[in-house]
Amino acid sequence: MADRVTVIGWDGSPLSSTARAALGAATLVAGSAHHLALPEVPPAAERVRLGSVDLAAPRIAGHRGTAVVLADGDPGFFGVVRTLRNPEFGLEVEVVPAVSSVATAFARAGMPWDDAQIVVAHRRTLRRAVNVCRAHTKVAVLTSPGAGPAELGLLLDGVHRTFVICEELGTAREKISILTSDKAADRAWRNPNVVIVMGGPVAGTDSDWIAGRDPAVGPRGWTLPTEAYGHGSTGYAEGETELLRAAQLARLGPRVGDLVWDIGCGSGAFATDAARSGAAVIAVDRDVDACARTDFAARRFGVQLQIVRGEAPHVLEDLPEPDVVRVGGGGAAVVSAVADRRPQRIVTHAATRDAAELVGRDLTEHGYQVECALLQSVELDIRAWTEKERSVAFLLTGELLRREAPR
Repeated sequence: MADRVTVIGWDGSPLSSTARAALGAATLVAGSAHHLALPEVPPAAERVRLGSVDLAAPRIAGHRGTAVVLADGDPGFFGVVRTLRNPEFGLEVEVVPAVSSVATAFARAGMPWDDAQIVVAHRRTLRRAVNVCRAHTKVAVLTSPGAGPAELGLLLDGVHRTFVICEELGTAREKISILTSDKAADRAWRNPNVVIVMGGPVAGTDSDWIAGRDPAVGPRGWTLPTEAYGHGSTGYAEGETELLRAAQLARLGPRVGDLVWDIGCGSGAFATDAARSGAAVIAVDRDVDACARTDFAARRFGVQLQIVRGEAPHVLEDLPEPDVVRVGGGGAAVVSAVADRRPQRIVTHAATRDAAELVGRDLTEHGYQVECALLQSVELDIRAWTEKERSVAFLLTGELLRREAPR
């Protein structure tokens, strides 16, 4: 095992005295080509070109002597420190940090970043990174080859965002570009780069106590009362009661990185509830007034939604792949079309047992495990403790039996 392993972050500025001393004593130096070309690297030291850290780690661990690993930015922030500290390698490391590329990117843009979401985009995680960009108004994306600005722009089709693209930060070739997301695919971008993805303004005050999205902004509750959406008694479809929405939301469990479809969005209540969880949401309805109500609800509560007007199931063909889906309208035909897209969970409701049975059989045939519950809620007038309103619905949940590979 190596006698000592020091991980040095480099942000393009001169190395500190601590970093120079560690490099001067190194008998093995691992890093990218531009790191190994630094004049401080001892000529006699063994040099390891750092492509895959997983492949290089055993060689570093097996070295008899003093090893130094060079990495861009802060190596403890989505960097090599995590891999080197993996129990299978048994390495204890000393870290000399530098300014992270995310901090540098926001500095170049002249913006604060304590309210930003930060994601890493690889080919296998690109879709989830894009969903975070759909759902949040300020996101920094640490990109990689094949999951860069062009791919982000293509997958954000239909969602307007502004990109601040920071190429080769800290080098003589550093370049900052500002453009709309639909233009990002028109150019080739140099690696490494960081993309700041900006959406619209967020309702509420800026947070000064927690990084990222402030969970305290907005009213409490997974779902909000019907009257909170401000449409009076109009624009609500059957099944949009607060308690049924709460049950649907609990069954779907949307989370950051997910894409939720809300088909038959009606008032926009469920779509807004789901977006408040941090998930990306596409709200679909054929009715122009329903789309307008949904837009109003989203703006009122400061969440990001993509609203698509069209008739399901045909309008669903061009939408990006969902993780979970709520079918608020359209019946068995729409549920069947949704099941063809293989989301992890589908939730819907029916007014009668026969309708519920029809939907349940179809979901079962598509390979989903189906649960059905009869939900009854009774609202009471507490002044006289008499029944005020009654709602009955069959709640159906389909969960994909075979866990499919992430898309």
